[in-house]
Amino acid sequence: MDSLGSFPMATPKETNATKVPAIAHPLAEEPSEIASNIAYHARYSPHFSPLKFDPEQAYYAAAESVLDLLIQRWNETYLHFHKIDPKQTYYLSMEYLQGRALTNAIGNLGVSGAYADALNKLGHELEEIVEQEKDAALGNGGLGRLASCFLDSMATLNLPAWGYGLRYRYGLFKQRISKEGQEEVAEDWLEKFSPWEVVRHDIVYPIRFFGHVEISPTGSRKWVGGEIIQALAYDVPIPGYKTKNTISLRLWEAKASAEDFDLFQFNEGQYESASQLHSRAQQICAVLYPGDATENGKMLRLKQQFFLCSASLQDIIMRFKERRSGNMAWKWSEIPSKVAVQLNDTHPTLAIPELMRLLMDDEGLGWDEAWDVTTSTVAYTNHTVLPEALEKWPQAIMYKLLPRHMEIIEEIDKRFMAMIRSSLNGMESKLPAMQILDSSNPLKPVVRMANLCVVSSHTVNGVAQLHSDILKSELFADYFSIWPTKFQNKTNGITPRRWIRFCSPKLSDIITKWLKTDEWITNLDLLSGLRQFAGNEELHAEWASAKMANKHRLAQYVLHVTGVAIDPDSLFDIQVKRIHEYKRQLLNILGTVYRYKKLKEMTVEERKKMTSRTVMIGGKAFATYTNAKRIVKLVNDVGAVVNNDPEVNNYLKVVFIPNYNVSVAEMLIPGSELSQHISTAGMEASGTSNMKFSLNGCIIIGTLDGANVEIREEIGEDNFFLFGAKADEVPGLRKEREKGLFNPDPRFEEAKQFIRSGAFGSYDYNPLLDSLEGDSGYGRGDYFLVGHDFPSYIEAQSSVDEAYKDRRRWLKMSILSTAGSGKFSSDRTISQYAKDIWDITACPVP
Repeated sequence: MDSLGSFPMATPKETNATKVPAIAHPLAEEPSEIASNIAYHARYSPHFSPLKFDPEQAYYAAAESVLDLLIQRWNETYLHFHKIDPKQTYYLSMEYLQGRALTNAIGNLGVSGAYADALNKLGHELEEIVEQEKDAALGNGGLGRLASCFLDSMATLNLPAWGYGLRYRYGLFKQRISKEGQEEVAEDWLEKFSPWEVVRHDIVYPIRFFGHVEISPTGSRKWVGGEIIQALAYDVPIPGYKTKNTISLRLWEAKASAEDFDLFQFNEGQYESASQLHSRAQQICAVLYPGDATENGKMLRLKQQFFLCSASLQDIIMRFKERRSGNMAWKWSEIPSKVAVQLNDTHPTLAIPELMRLLMDDEGLGWDEAWDVTTSTVAYTNHTVLPEALEKWPQAIMYKLLPRHMEIIEEIDKRFMAMIRSSLNGMESKLPAMQILDSSNPLKPVVRMANLCVVSSHTVNGVAQLHSDILKSELFADYFSIWPTKFQNKTNGITPRRWIRFCSPKLSDIITKWLKTDEWITNLDLLSGLRQFAGNEELHAEWASAKMANKHRLAQYVLHVTGVAIDPDSLFDIQVKRIHEYKRQLLNILGTVYRYKKLKEMTVEERKKMTSRTVMIGGKAFATYTNAKRIVKLVNDVGAVVNNDPEVNNYLKVVFIPNYNVSVAEMLIPGSELSQHISTAGMEASGTSNMKFSLNGCIIIGTLDGANVEIREEIGEDNFFLFGAKADEVPGLRKEREKGLFNPDPRFEEAKQFIRSGAFGSYDYNPLLDSLEGDSGYGRGDYFLVGHDFPSYIEAQSSVDEAYKDRRRWLKMSILSTAGSGKFSSDRTISQYAKDIWDITACPVP
């Protein structure tokens, strides 16, 4: 054992670390002091056996060293907010897809180089250490990633804000691919521990379920009985880029207390029943989106949603009251001037009746005053027009789990209906569709959560111009006719820090060199300055070199995780997103099958004229979504045949990328050249991966859907491969199909028939292909218009092949894609939310 002041090492490789003294330097920003601080954490914040300092231990020690710096900025930020007492935003979301924190934190703090040098002194490479971190399993797809981008922008813009979510033990699932297709296993991100979270043992709130409502002689109501579970706060720091401001993502964990453990039962041998409440508490934060086909599943999802809302609102009200404690004259009506609550989709809808309950039952406000406060505080973001994603909860389950909240929802609905009847003549016929409580099916009455959000929020926003227009003209048209000023658009954005600066440093450095400033990282509109150099051959050479380096890195990753060798000189064609029929990965793989069949029919000389392609598809299919899982299986089966066919595998490879997550995206997106955003027009609210690809100089092939419409406007129509029906044509095309008027393209029939022939194995793909056939009926009639759009998709792909052969043209398109991406910064989106919805202003730490 070496002397106490220096760092113990176990293997010869790391002997240079023994020279580094283990001394605490919590605010270190210089490499030798950082190295000492990392060594200090490895020795004095031990989580592993002593004498060990392999990459895993080095990662945890490095993370704790970074956390030292973050905690100091964190404390300064919230002390400053406390002193200034600005209006603050509280962002409620069931999902946050944070991705790895180490690269992001040291990048935002401006100490990446210093940490790389420090780890070198300890015998490690930063790249190797970063790979030890597991992605936090707190989200699923675009909704959760958007929330994380928004937090990054809130911190960077110095806005006084908090994120609220749940601390899922196992998240959604980790995806494995076998011969059977997708398999789901539990995520292990908390198997050891997360070094980025700080548990707040002093911040605990009681959350009640079940029970009943008691009415006092004065008529006041109180929710009592049932079971109570504790919500314990864990805080994750969110540092801004090049600013001292560091805000919080507060995650709630569900716990039962010691007194809920029945010692008598346990000693009687009744072990399960002795700890029933502990077991039920653990279920709440075990899994993101537990299956809800059963009543138990629905109950658990509803518990999760209420748990998030109640804990967060109790916390918000507690903070509001603490700030007023020295002022005897304060009023509850001040809440909207100090608090903005944003509901990210319908999952946190229960925040509305819960805020009403807390104000009326706990704080003694009357209905009108509580309603004024609630409706002036809460705003709602709609993320979907898909009927199955607009939550409807069975009234029976709501009554059972949340009896007081159902009373409040009934009263909101009753008063809303009365308002319509008394003041808006001619709207009577619209009432059944506008009601919050839908009892049109007496056997299955439901609560429509989206309707509750629209009625109770001061602002409702969509997330792309096309989507917001559909909300106003279709989904919420009746409400729009009553409250036209309630509806806004806030086109989504992505953080340029994670999505180009840190994931593609070579390309970022080239942009900085040509723009002669790095200010574009926080002012993305400056990218338009690249347009003047789009034809410059020197820039072309540098751009091509950076893109090729990213492609080589991606090819190594693909070989490592799939065993498939891919050619970096081929066109890298990527579609990564949640697997869903409306996102049309099926259109992609059918097009690829058709391409394979044509390659097989060509002569050797004809093949040599073809553009070589590597088609990569990745994403998770929800565990119970059968057709989505069939699509995953089909992609893998096609890949197994194509990649082992010596006649064509120099011209086509098909790869399914397993377990798609943020860290995988950070590898795929910079290495991509063509990206597919091919959802049926009018179905994708926005999309944000389209923005990430475009920012990284990737060309999009896509429909006029979601944010594609705005991306195409910004980057120029010539730099976007467009195909497919437009949103306003889709309903008519579906009606034509129902009348039997659809004539399929022969190429579409050929691709389906090739799969049915058994060319890709013996698995029965008939149920999947049947969904594309017939004219109507459940699971038939090609609802998402794959057949209609197939011919124009194939033609657009031919245009891609031709464009890629002209290297100069392709590089110019790539540069113009990046140059036109300025609008799609989450900094712009969040600035608009702050100004137009939340009414908050920057509060920078001096």
